[in-house]
Amino acid sequence: MSPLALDVTHRLVPSPAGRIHLVEQGAGPLVLLVHGFPESWYSWRHQLPALAAAGYRAVAIDVRGYGRSSAPHETDAYRMAELVADNAAVVEALGERSAVVIGHDWGASIAAASALVRPDLFRAVGLLSIPYAPRGGPKPSELFARMGGEEEFYVSYFQEPGRAEAEIEPDVRGWLAGFYAALSGDTMPAAGAPAPHFVRRDGTLRERFPTDRSPAWLGEGELDFYAGEFERTGLRAALSRYRNMDRDWEDLAGFDGAPIAQPSLYIGGALDASTTWLAAAIEAHSTTLPGLTSSRVLEGCGHWIQQERPAETNQLLTDWLATL
Repeated sequence: MSPLALDVTHRLVPSPAGRIHLVEQGAGPLVLLVHGFPESWYSWRHQLPALAAAGYRAVAIDVRGYGRSSAPHETDAYRMAELVADNAAVVEALGERSAVVIGHDWGASIAAASALVRPDLFRAVGLLSIPYAPRGGPKPSELFARMGGEEEFYVSYFQEPGRAEAEIEPDVRGWLAGFYAALSGDTMPAAGAPAPHFVRRDGTLRERFPTDRSPAWLGEGELDFYAGEFERTGLRAALSRYRNMDRDWEDLAGFDGAPIAQPSLYIGGALDASTTWLAAAIEAHSTTLPGLTSSRVLEGCGHWIQQERPAETNQLLTDWLATL
C-alpha cells in the first residue's frame, strides 16, 4: 500500500525532542500507535484505516529519531523517559485527555513504559511481539553479554556507536530487506540454521540474512518507503534506543517489579524469537498485567505481526478496543 494511497493527515506536533511527526486518520477515542526497529509510522498502514472505520482516532507516530521526527544528536536523548514524554506530548498536543497506546517491538516497550509511568494519561495498553517484563534483575548490558557463548547477541553488537552503522549504511535497502526476511514467518532461516540474532565475533548480522527470498508482506513499494526513510536519516538515532538500556534500568528504579494495572492486550507470533525467549514473561502476564483481557499467539507468524497478519491483527485490536 503506497503512503499516498492512505487517506491520512500528516502533522508535526511539539514535544521535548523538538517535534514529532504523526499520521492521523479517523475520529473518536484516541489510539496511539508506536512502531519498533527498524520501522516507521508506515508499519501501521493496515491498522490506520481499520481503526478509523471502527470509530477511533488512529494516530501513528515516527518515534523520536525516525522518519520526519526530530533527531537529537546526544545518545541519551533516546532514553525511555524521553520517549514516554514524547508520547504524552503527542496526546496533549492533540487536545486529548487520555489515549490507548499500542506498540510493536521497541514500540511495545515504549507503550508499556508509557502506561506504567503515566497511568493518568494512558488508559489501556496493547503490546505486539514484546511482552511486558517489569524492571528488575541485573543491568541489561550484563544480561545480554552472557548470551551467545562464542558469538555476540545482536543487542550487544548494537552498543558501540558506529559499529552497526558501518554494516548497514553502505547498503540500507539491502540490509533492511535481509533483516525483514530473517524475522518473517515465511522467509526466516530454517530451524537449525545459524540464528540471525547473533553475530560472529569478527562477522556481521547480514551474513546470516536470507538473500534469495522476500516475505509476502514486503513488496517493492514497501521496501522503497522504508529504505528511503533510513537512507535520509541514517541509523544512528534508531540504534541509540538500544544504547540506552542501562540508563532506562537506572531511570525506572522506582518501578522495580511494578505491574501495569490498566486493561491490556498481547499479540505474539509463534515463530518470533521474542515469543520463545520471553515465554516466561508471557506466562507471568497474569501477575504483571493484571488487567490483561486479550492474549493471542498467531501460528505461523514471525516478528512483523501487524504487517504479516494485518486482518487478524485488526480484528484482535478492534475487538479488544470495543471492550474498553
